[in-house]
Amino acid sequence: MSRQTTEPLPKVARIVAALGQNIRLARQRRRLTAQLLAERAGMSRTTLRAVERGDPSVTLGAVVNVLHSLGLERDLLSVAQDDELGRKLEDAVLGQRQRVRTKKAGKL
Repeated sequence: MSRQTTEPLPKVARIVAALGQNIRLARQRRRLTAQLLAERAGMSRTTLRAVERGDPSVTLGAVVNVLHSLGLERDLLSVAQDDELGRKLEDAVLGQRQRVRTKKAGKL
């Protein structure tokens, strides 16, 4: 049984394509062949080619392995680190009074 996937939104597809292009440029700047990087990342050249093309069906693990092989895995730690909207939403909830539930006597 094949895995069913949905097409990414156009904006997401552009972001994934840009990520793939950045990975390809990082490999080229380091003067690494696709074959060597694929071996270091533990994948086939075909999978590396899909990563560099920005194929959205490539697993996150494959992308992380390539980034690690390029010495760029720490860049992932900054993703969603400064979540301004999330912090504002959290602060809004913290500012509201919370209702405390109490158990009624005699009920088990």
